[in-house]
Amino acid sequence: MKLHYQAPSNSSTVTGYGPGYIEIDRVRYVWDEWGGILLAPESAVRRWAVSEPGTLTAADVAPILAFRPEIVLFGTGARQRFPQPETIAPLAQRQVGFEVMDTAAACRTFNILVAEGRRVVGAFFPSDDSPSPSAPEAP
Repeated sequence: MKLHYQAPSNSSTVTGYGPGYIEIDRVRYVWDEWGGILLAPESAVRRWAVSEPGTLTAADVAPILAFRPEIVLFGTGARQRFPQPETIAPLAQRQVGFEVMDTAAACRTFNILVAEGRRVVGAFFPSDDSPSPSAPEAP
């Protein structure tokens, strides 16, 4: 899926998403190479050492809080998968809102919130919809 959106030039946005990758500012990040990704509008893309929502720990939330977000969007792949409540408790303790959604929805919502000037962080888990080895890679 290609996303076409014009955001402020100094803000990072998601420009595409598909099997096995996410594209940020027209640079493709392959899940197999990067693992999880943290994205804030005015920051460089950061690796996030998580593999899936079920393995998230409270310590994995600390790098998210370092951005001082007002809302966090968890992109969990092709389907919505929730982390354990105790692992995201640090967000609630700091009054940070959060949403858990499939990655396509998280990408679209991230761009909208960036355009609104919100302090948003996209926390993207490696997608479970990677292409099969025999399938051609998306262009």
